[in-house]
Amino acid sequence: MSDIIKHFQTLTQIPHCSKEAVKLLHFLVSFAKDRGYAVEVDGMKNIYICKGSPKLCLQAHYDMVCMGKAPLLETYEEEGWMSAKEASLGADNGMGIAMMMQLMDEDAELEFLLTSDEEVGLIGANAVAFALKSDYMLNLDSEDEAEVYIGCAGGVDITASKQDDYIEGKGLCYEVAVKGLVGGHSGVDIDKGIPSAIKVLGAYLVENGITQLVSLYAGERRNSIPANAVAIVYSQTALNDDELVKVRCLSETPKVLSEGEKIIAMIEAFKHGVHAHNETLGIPDTSINLAIITTDEKGGILIETSARAMDAQKLAAISNETLDFFHVYGFDTTLEDKYPAWKPDISDFTNLVSAQMESVFGKTKLMAIHAGLECGVIAEKYPAMKFASIGPTIRYPHSTRERVELASVERTFEVVKKIIESV
Repeated sequence: MSDIIKHFQTLTQIPHCSKEAVKLLHFLVSFAKDRGYAVEVDGMKNIYICKGSPKLCLQAHYDMVCMGKAPLLETYEEEGWMSAKEASLGADNGMGIAMMMQLMDEDAELEFLLTSDEEVGLIGANAVAFALKSDYMLNLDSEDEAEVYIGCAGGVDITASKQDDYIEGKGLCYEVAVKGLVGGHSGVDIDKGIPSAIKVLGAYLVENGITQLVSLYAGERRNSIPANAVAIVYSQTALNDDELVKVRCLSETPKVLSEGEKIIAMIEAFKHGVHAHNETLGIPDTSINLAIITTDEKGGILIETSARAMDAQKLAAISNETLDFFHVYGFDTTLEDKYPAWKPDISDFTNLVSAQMESVFGKTKLMAIHAGLECGVIAEKYPAMKFASIGPTIRYPHSTRERVELASVERTFEVVKKIIESV
């Protein structure tokens, strides 16, 4: 096992879910100080680490999306890939942190910027204000080897809420559940045909003429394609299982939401997924994830979505379209955690990174990604700095299927070393 993988294994045993990563923060601060690096931590728990007078800053986030049993992680290897049993792995972005740790072990004269709470709206990156010295920043949060990312989508979370009341229900009461779908990243996986548990559940309710809704608890994270959804409903006719939906008759007789029929119709009508493709980049141009729907015992209804687009104008368009949609159904709406797109930019630095990538892999490609990278936010704060993003091959991040190709980690680290030498 390589030193990088050993470092990553250490990280997996320190809980670091988004907004709950303080134990890892303390570990990383001590790790850097023990190796003679200067360390600063700001009020948003971003970590700045430096030695010497570097020209290159490496950047990654140290929180992870916790799915399944995470943060209790039991890793295993199979055919050259590492995964975690019944949990997300945290290779996104833990492998980037592990590479940084290895470089600190090697006493590299570099800057390191480790941001907090990236997975819940790039919160740390939005507050970064350290006095960075470097001319160049290499982000380590991409997920395909031999590719150099030079642009990314911007995004915004759109929430909708309303207050309903309860009335008497009629018929038989059922639990209708969709559980254990594969899930996935709401950006990079949104065009891969992964079913949304919320949409599957909604379609079943409509097909069976269900209009009485008691409660709904669906989805896991705003940036994850929903893998689970459970509703309590009344039906005038018997309900049966189908391929993805499991039904259980209940003895209770709870009251139903007065606008349940409207909520079910809204789920069916919502256009989850890709809205437009970018033919030039070969990726989605705009998309939206119907991420979470919850009801409470007082009749409150909350819907959480995550929209993405490859430029500001298109992000505004899909945001306005979504706001108008929810308003038709009587919801109040808010926009949260907006972050900018990173406009694709070819520079001397991206060409250098690309050349070193080709020297290791024998191929290279300049790419943009339909997901949020912190480069877009940080570039606005440091306009003189040049940016690029690379990373090892990671599949199905933000899900319990997440895995990382171990040989890819070693090859990508070799590229990182060559970039450091070239700069």
